[in-house]
Amino acid sequence: MIIPHPLAPKLQDVLSSLSEHGRQHLTEVEADLLQTNQLLKEAIAKLGESFMAIHAATLEQQSIVDRLLAEKADGQIAVQSVREVSEKVGLCINAAVTGLQFQDMTDQLIARTMQRVVGFRDVLEILCVGGDDLGSQQNDDSMLAVLDRMKVVLEQESISLDQTLRKAVRQTHMESGDIELF
Repeated sequence: MIIPHPLAPKLQDVLSSLSEHGRQHLTEVEADLLQTNQLLKEAIAKLGESFMAIHAATLEQQSIVDRLLAEKADGQIAVQSVREVSEKVGLCINAAVTGLQFQDMTDQLIARTMQRVVGFRDVLEILCVGGDDLGSQQNDDSMLAVLDRMKVVLEQESISLDQTLRKAVRQTHMESGDIELF
């Protein structure tokens, strides 16, 4: 019968902790990337619609100008029509510019995702450094103490990273108006 080393349960506890914290952070990375993808899809669709509306309004305006030049009659009505269409073009341009706000939101989500990845890498580095410390220990008690410190530091780093990145992009649809980021 093989008797497991007394450190085996402690090492298993540390690795289990690493696995759990890593899973949590990677789940957050996945959620951020999915939200980024959704924002991009909505923004691109909104921009396409806005630019097509600008195109239609510009064609309408050109048609009025062409009629005005061809008819040279009832200039006041044509001038008013051109002004109305100009206002419509301005509204379409504003809608397109609103669609461009997605760039700021996706930049922030990607930066947040990168921070999470870097934070997770730092958590893994703790294991590397702790593993080096384990190799220099001469008895079981000192090895247990190193493993306990590693677990505490892993948990602290994970909590710190989570608190730093707690806030999320609150807007998931471009039409909702109020944009509150991190």
